Parts: sequence; structure tokens; C-alpha cells
Amino acid sequence: MIEVKSVTKRYGDIVAVNNISFTAESGKIYGFLGPNGAGKTTTMSIITGCLAATSGTVTIEGHDIYEEPYEAKKALGYMPEVPPLYPEMTPREYLWFVGEAKGVKKDELGKQIDSALRRVRIADVKDRLIRNLSKGYRQRVGFAQAIIGHPRTIILDEPTAGLDPRQIIEMRELIRDLRKDHTVVLSSHILSEVSAVCDYILIISKGNLVASDTTENLLRRFHDRNALNLTVKGAPEMIRSALSGLDGVANFAVKEQNERGESDVTIELADATDRRDRISRALINSDCLILSMTGAEISLEDVFLRLTNERNRGRGSDAGGI
Repeated sequence: MIEVKSVTKRYGDIVAVNNISFTAESGKIYGFLGPNGAGKTTTMSIITGCLAATSGTVTIEGHDIYEEPYEAKKALGYMPEVPPLYPEMTPREYLWFVGEAKGVKKDELGKQIDSALRRVRIADVKDRLIRNLSKGYRQRVGFAQAIIGHPRTIILDEPTAGLDPRQIIEMRELIRDLRKDHTVVLSSHILSEVSAVCDYILIISKGNLVASDTTENLLRRFHDRNALNLTVKGAPEMIRSALSGLDGVANFAVKEQNERGESDVTIELADATDRRDRISRALINSDCLILSMTGAEISLEDVFLRLTNERNRGRGSDAGGI
């Protein structure tokens, strides 16, 4: 379990992380989301003890990361975005080095290394130099070092960065497998990544934690802001005129006509009230023919953009994340 309480990080007048608190429980995978510069890496560095917070506390499996660093880090496995590998070593040599640094007993270390090599599917390259391995294999070596010592908590920072589609799928399978025995926090700015593997989502924007909930609850939270997708035959300027200022329409977008004179229209409604009849009449009165109209389910991408855009509008540009 990870407990983060009122963590703040300042660099002079810049607030990189602002009073963040959350708890990550065992047996779940947490997705830590945020746009570039939101404060994700700073927060991850604080959680892992690589960077001191200005204020606040972090405990790993009940151990304070600053007051009991040895015990806290012993319970923690960390895979940075770029794993700190030694290219002149083989995967087996490197994992032996990591295991000794973590204090794993020698009579257990060999078994743990063999298990990790099998688990991340690199046993067939265990004796090749790391410098000769592909990006995907190097990421797996970094993954393997994070699980040496059987830490209860695993931190993964952008674990699929630079991987091809097949390698991403395989990495996701490895991450899901951790759920059985570990608390996992996965940092990413790739929404499909988080949707595919995470049980719980934390969204950070401009150093502030703007959401902390399950995917289902986040989508339900924004469900009252429905959207409609339409295909309309008519001049785009007439469509825009019909929808502009229409009660209940919060926003809309009209794509240019195709060769058949049809335009795709997306309408964001202000609330959950059914506005289809009013929208239909407005378009028909403007000599626009509705060819199709379907409800658009809100996606995690929509939630992410709304939360981060709202935070950016609310704070202005004077406070930045790192």
C-alpha cells in the first residue's frame, strides 16, 4: 500500500506538485495520468524517494520514505521510463547486481532471477549483452529488476514508451499479472494504456490532483454532459447558424462538406435533458436534412480533456508543473 498525504513540491515560486493526497491499495493497478509537464514525474520521484518533497509524507507498506528509507525502498520496485541498465552486462548479471543491491539473500537470489527471467520472457537472452538487445527486451530487463526481491509495491513510469504494438500488448499482460500480488502505480500520458490495464485512475493537472476514482465512476460523473453525432446535408454555415445560441447546446463542431454535400456534426449538450427534438426542428427550419443522429458515449479521453482544460482555465499560466 502507498499513502501519499499533502505532498507539495516547490522550486522557488513554481509549484510543481500542490498538496496531493491519495492511497493506493494492494491488489489494484492505479493509472497516474496527466499531460506533459503536469507533475507526474515529480510525484513519482517523490514517492520512490528519489526526490525530497517540500512538505507532506509518503509511506510504502507502512514505512515513511524519508524516516525509514531502507525499509520503505525494500518494499518498493521501481521501473523508470528509461531503465538504468548497464549495457556491458548480460540480463542475468544485471539482475544479480540489482538483487545484491536490494539485499536479497544469495541462496534465494538465483531462484528469484530465474523466476523473473521466465516471468518477463527473456530467459532465452539472459546471457546476451544488454547493449545487443532490442528496445523491447531492454524494457523487459528493466521490468525484471523492479520485481526482484518480491516488493509489495511496484511503480512503473511510462513502461511502454518506445515499444511497438506487439511489445505494448505483451507489456500490458506483464503488468496485469502483477495485480495478484502487488500494489501497482502506472504513470502514463497514453489514455488507451490506462484504460486497458488500470482499475483506478488518478489525474494530475498543473500539479493538482483533479480526479481520483474508478474509470466507471469518472465516466458516470460526466454522464450528464451528453453528446450527439449527426450527419447533416446542408451548407455548413446554415448548420452553424441553426445551432448557434440554441438552448441546451453547450458546444458543437461542424466538419466541411464531403462530395455528397454532407457534414459530420458533433454536439455537446449542457445537461442530460433530451434535446433531439429541438435540434431537429432548428436544422429543418434552416433547410438542413438530418441523415443520421446517434448518441455519443463519453470516453475517458473526453473526461481527461475536460478535467485538465478546466484546471488550466482556472489557474492561468503562472503556476507550472515539472
